[in-house]
Amino acid sequence: MLQRLSLRARLLLAVLVVAAVGLVAADVATYRALSSFLVDRTDSSLEDSAHSIRRPGGERAGPPGVAVQVRSADGTTVLVTLPTIVIPGEGEPAPKLPGTILPPTGGDGREAVRYFTVPGQDGGSYRVRASVEEGARAMLVVSTSLADVASTLDRLLLIELVVTAFVLAGIAALGLWLVRVGLRPLDAIEGTAAAIAAGDLSRRVERAEDRTEVGRLGLSLNAMLAQIESAFRAREASERKLRRFVADASHELRTPLAAVRAYAELFERGAATRPDDLERSMTGISRESERMSLLVDDLLLLARLDDGRPLARDRVQLDEVVGEAVETAQAVDADRRIELDADPAVVIGDRDRLRQILDNLLANVRAHTPPGTPVAISVRRRNGAAAIAVRDSGPGLDAEHLEHVFERFYRVDSSRARASGGVGLGLSIVAAVAEAHGGHVSARSQPGDGATFEISLPLADGD
Repeated sequence: MLQRLSLRARLLLAVLVVAAVGLVAADVATYRALSSFLVDRTDSSLEDSAHSIRRPGGERAGPPGVAVQVRSADGTTVLVTLPTIVIPGEGEPAPKLPGTILPPTGGDGREAVRYFTVPGQDGGSYRVRASVEEGARAMLVVSTSLADVASTLDRLLLIELVVTAFVLAGIAALGLWLVRVGLRPLDAIEGTAAAIAAGDLSRRVERAEDRTEVGRLGLSLNAMLAQIESAFRAREASERKLRRFVADASHELRTPLAAVRAYAELFERGAATRPDDLERSMTGISRESERMSLLVDDLLLLARLDDGRPLARDRVQLDEVVGEAVETAQAVDADRRIELDADPAVVIGDRDRLRQILDNLLANVRAHTPPGTPVAISVRRRNGAAAIAVRDSGPGLDAEHLEHVFERFYRVDSSRARASGGVGLGLSIVAAVAEAHGGHVSARSQPGDGATFEISLPLADGD
């Protein structure tokens, strides 16, 4: 049943239960302590009355409100009942004494005393003192009403009930206020969670601090919400990239497919009987098929790298690979001056893929710089890594394009003209292969001051 109550109700109920148990325990202790005190005081009064009666020349009647009997020493026979002085307005006390009163035992050598309580004829209770002096043949029995004690205890009980009720009411009111104040941050957290569930991922728990438990909860929730928002933003960005990737790949494949279809239609329309048209059709189909094959190979390579498939792990003399790539580039573009300054460096990786990223960087230079623009390539050992830098003197890139150059299918020329470059996968392959080797790639450029692409790869152990 408690599980159905709200946290506020359970906290308030717990406070009230603890307070009620404490108050009841205090009331019981107070009641018993006062009762014991009053009974002890009554016993002292009866002792004084008994000593007054026993003294030679003492009273021959009981003090006001005290009944006196003299019995035989064994307590079985009433020898005499002394007259009682009655308080004006009060009836004569009438305790219901038992027919036999057991003789008291023990004592201090002169008198054995026994105290007990008996009911009275008026429905109240009476305190009785029975004593036998050493060597005496008579038992003195004195008794007095406990009406004053009962009245005092009844008033105390009433006061305790009223005070307990008021204290519990005050504790309930104060506890409800404190619980509301204490749980107010939880209400704020609930509102924040509702807003986030509605789609506002930027909401955070306010007044989150490490001084209170709820504040620390707010800090933890804010950290979690930041991670959730980051994850959602990353997923949205990934989805946008995926959609763009699919759209661009479809666009790039559609163009050569359309060309192949056009050449096939030309063949069906009679090019097979015309040698010139037949050669044109076959050459076009071969060219576009090769272009599609290269695109599909690049896409498969990126997919493998994204999937984390391992590359070859051989010792590669990086400066030799760079030298081979420069030699090939000079053969392809003999009019371009390429300077190479390479320090010996050995890395662990896939030689073919490392050669591919260098070819892609040099192809990027040929595609985006004017003919004859010089290129400087260097290989340096720096902080446990081999740094390959490819710097050209072309028109450079502005900050907007520089930020996206390693994205897939991104081209500075948005017109998609083939004269301005390839399909936009070359630099993305460079970045992916570098990361697969545990390295990274960066780009620096200023409009009109050329561009520099740098690849950093960890050196092999012992190099």
